[in-house]
Amino acid sequence: MTTSASPASVTPSVTPAVTPVATDATDAVFEGYEDVTSALASPDLVPPRAVPGPPGGVAWLRATVARFSTGEVHAARRALVEADLAGLDPAALRLAAAAGFEQDARLRAVRVLAQSLGLAEPEAVARAVAVVARAYFVELPDDAEADAAVAWLLPRMDPAGATESAACAPDDLAPNPLASGPLASERAANRIGLLVQACDATALLVEHARRTAARGVLPAALLTETLRHDPPVREMRRVAARDTTVAGVELPAGTRVVLDIAAAQSTAQSTARRTTGNADLPPLSFGAPPRVCPGRAHALALAAGILHGASDPAGPFADDTPTTSGHVPAEVVPAMVDHVLALAATWTDWDGQPVAVDGRTCTPHKAIRRVADHLIDHLAELEARLAGEPTQPDHWHASAATTPSDLAPFTPADLDEARSRLTRLARIWSNRLATLTPDQLDHSPGTGWTFRQLAFHVAESAYYADAIGALAPRAATTAGPAALAATTATTATVNANTVGSEAS
Repeated sequence: MTTSASPASVTPSVTPAVTPVATDATDAVFEGYEDVTSALASPDLVPPRAVPGPPGGVAWLRATVARFSTGEVHAARRALVEADLAGLDPAALRLAAAAGFEQDARLRAVRVLAQSLGLAEPEAVARAVAVVARAYFVELPDDAEADAAVAWLLPRMDPAGATESAACAPDDLAPNPLASGPLASERAANRIGLLVQACDATALLVEHARRTAARGVLPAALLTETLRHDPPVREMRRVAARDTTVAGVELPAGTRVVLDIAAAQSTAQSTARRTTGNADLPPLSFGAPPRVCPGRAHALALAAGILHGASDPAGPFADDTPTTSGHVPAEVVPAMVDHVLALAATWTDWDGQPVAVDGRTCTPHKAIRRVADHLIDHLAELEARLAGEPTQPDHWHASAATTPSDLAPFTPADLDEARSRLTRLARIWSNRLATLTPDQLDHSPGTGWTFRQLAFHVAESAYYADAIGALAPRAATTAGPAALAATTATTATVNANTVGSEAS
């Protein structure tokens, strides 16, 4: 998805940083922001033509998808992709991508898309798509494994699914179950193309965002900055379909054009900041009209979900596998809860001032809420995987929200309730983990970390309590009613300004 579109609908008035020069009759490079956007907008510059191949293989796929098509054929095939995307809610994709712990972002993105499209065997589909992706974007020597993956995928593009042993040999293309008529195989091909577009490009966007991530920056903002300064798509290629002039450069028919996306954005940001003080130029990784990527919102939602993950409190951008030790898994969660409650015993003297740590707003009630949420969330995951059911994405507001109840005083009664709630959850964890065999702990069913790793990850929930730490008792106040009212008013103002204001 990420490789064929842009949010830009208006070309910014920015002086090109590099004047494009046609290096010979068949090669031109555009590096300035305005020039690249002009080239992307030109109907005379089209993607390089895909060379057809035997039905059912990668070459056939490339020649059948919208990405490598032009004119009316492109419009018809793009409509097939848009129809698929119209049924997908980006917000739901983000939540689904945040669930599970696949370390391979490619498989995670494709699995979520496949599930959302209603395809059977989404994990197997994701693995096959990853094989196809390596041979999809540029013409390479024959890749028998990738050809076989395309053939395997074709009958599985029907939401009704396909049998375990079904295969799609070239002779099977006409009766493809997706639909009847001449467009049947094209529908299946373009659905595969949609999945392939989401594979490597989304993973690269996530990878680039992670290497520059800073705590406290929400995924959406981080992705925008990544697209501007470290885009996953570094360049695009076009061919002049006829004699034309683009950005003042004459391009004879057949001229091969390279659009240097990274250079265009880098120089444009500097120029815009210097001339207008505004560096918020639309990123170009998603292209520009008339071939704006129809899946831009979906790709960003998938990437944001993967970045946020379900790994809080390790951080929305952490993807490290939890570190385990020789401790018995059934004991690590109760030990964490004992530690949290020991700190919480000092919070009844909390002064009402939130604590800012790692870009988060922390309060006693919020710490207890997040520890309990984390215990419930991963307990539900563990039980679902043991039952052979799909895990449910969580809908916690997590650390991104500070509610009015989070800002309330933490009383001895609240401490008693926290003890009751957390000790019971810890006991459930301990009893469940104690019943698991070593094989279940270390070779756990379903997708995600092993249950041993999950236990140690949950033990990291102490992060929330440690952010507040042990609070010293406050001295008894002898202030009169006026001073007490002033203090209350100040605390209320701080609380009102804090609700919902933090970044993570």
